Amino acid sequence: MNYEQKVRKEIADWEQKMFKSPGWLEKTSKTISTRINQVIPAKVHTVITTTIRSIVRTALFGAEYTPSRQVQRNRELEPADEEAKELFSQYQKIAVAEGAGTGAGGIMLSMVDFPALIAIKMKYLFELAHVYGYDTKQFSERVFILKVFQMTFSGPESRSKLLSSIKHWHLEKEQWLSDTEYYRDMDWETFQIEYRDTLDFKKMLQMLPGIGALAGAWANYTILEDLREFAMNAYRMRRLHDDAVK
Repeated sequence: MNYEQKVRKEIADWEQKMFKSPGWLEKTSKTISTRINQVIPAKVHTVITTTIRSIVRTALFGAEYTPSRQVQRNRELEPADEEAKELFSQYQKIAVAEGAGTGAGGIMLSMVDFPALIAIKMKYLFELAHVYGYDTKQFSERVFILKVFQMTFSGPESRSKLLSSIKHWHLEKEQWLSDTEYYRDMDWETFQIEYRDTLDFKKMLQMLPGIGALAGAWANYTILEDLREFAMNAYRMRRLHDDAVK
């Protein structure tokens, strides 16, 4: 089995796992997190909503997240994957330290963690794009990053639509050459609700006194791992397609 065949198998396994029915632990965690969500102060939810809108706007239309890392064009997939793993290791360590620090401060500092963690995720995704040879100065690449972000933190129905969009990005990207309509037509409500709902049980534990530091570190570790899996496979899909049509 050559490297390309290995990657195709890993992507197929990932897709199958993505739509697997939730197990007992996932269902229980969701029930508990829903109850915890209901008792969290409204101002915390407001912070999350405002932060998501602000950071996504910056990612799409600003230069803050554009990395200094060079775009690695005409590079084989295997070395790109290796660099992507090294990049992830760096960002996961940053996220774990940030989660432990804010988790130790209870609910008030956990409010700081939400925008910080989203910013870490965005910076990671922008750098990852350059590792795989895609230039984030192009608006369509920023939209792709947002779709990867949404797919990672969304429910099954939205995830299915986003996966289809990513699979056919060579066609869809043509409509995102300009930012004229995108921000206006963005379904912010759905985006914000789905992201908040996927913060789930482990992230809610970060707000509890006594265990916040440990829970915060663990939550950020696993959340970054989820993002890595979705993002790397999304970019691998694109590379396999783009390399095949060269």
